[in-house]
Parts: sequence; structure tokens; C-alpha cells
Amino acid sequence: MRRRLVNTLALAFAVYGVAGWVYVVIVSLVAPQTLPLQLTHLSTWPRTDTFGEASFVVSFVAFIVFRMTRSD
Repeated sequence: MRRRLVNTLALAFAVYGVAGWVYVVIVSLVAPQTLPLQLTHLSTWPRTDTFGEASFVVSFVAFIVFRMTRSD
């Protein structure tokens, strides 16, 4: 039961992490001057470029966890 929960959450983090990273990639192609700006008006952190880096790392680690906890 716990392994299945970890597997499901890891897959969700991997998918949403990739979606966040793709968002930043599209922003960098369309409006690269906005990358150093803050991502939201609610706080000064994270910036758009930092969010892209963090999203990529989260998706990578979550995918590895997903593959390791997957039942064959």
C-alpha cells in the first residue's frame, strides 16, 4: 500500500515537474527578458529561471523514484 502511494506521488511530481519545466522553456523562447523576474507577485522567490531549474530537478528525481518503486 505504501509503495503504491509513493509510486503514484512520484509519477504526479514527475509529470507536473516536466510541465513546469516546459512552461519555462516556452517562456524563454517567447520572452527571454522575463526569466530573471519573480514568478509571482506574492514573493520575490522563486524567479522564473529558478523555478525552471527546480522543476527539472524535481521531475528527474521523481521519475527515478517512480521507476524504482514500480512493480514489475
